[in-house]
Amino acid sequence: MTQAPAIPIPRRCEVSQKFFFDAAHTLKRTLDDAEEVAGSRRIHGHTYHAEVTVAGNADEDTGMVVDLGHLRNAIAVLRPQLDHHLLDEVEGLGPPTLENLAAFIWRAMAREFSGLWQVRVWREGIGDSCTLRA
Repeated sequence: MTQAPAIPIPRRCEVSQKFFFDAAHTLKRTLDDAEEVAGSRRIHGHTYHAEVTVAGNADEDTGMVVDLGHLRNAIAVLRPQLDHHLLDEVEGLGPPTLENLAAFIWRAMAREFSGLWQVRVWREGIGDSCTLRA
């Protein structure tokens, strides 16, 4: 009986960790809808969800792209900078848009994870999201 040739398994993996935070913000908008604009300019809050993804080849010895414990620890340092804050006042964030939140998280994670591949931020309750990729 002839054995089938071994199927090569790719080594590139994407490893992700999700987290959430609750925060308030205001937002200046240019819509024609006066009610929507007024609502955005008032302080209001959301539950934000975020996912950080690191990509690379799994290490031959450990079998890991990144130790998820390191990723969780970095998130544990970042999360208090956003959770239960007025995002308008978070230094280095800029206008508190989904795009700027993704960039803020990216900058914080890129310092420690050279294989940072993607940051996604979303508000599940209303279906908005932003994905920032390398």
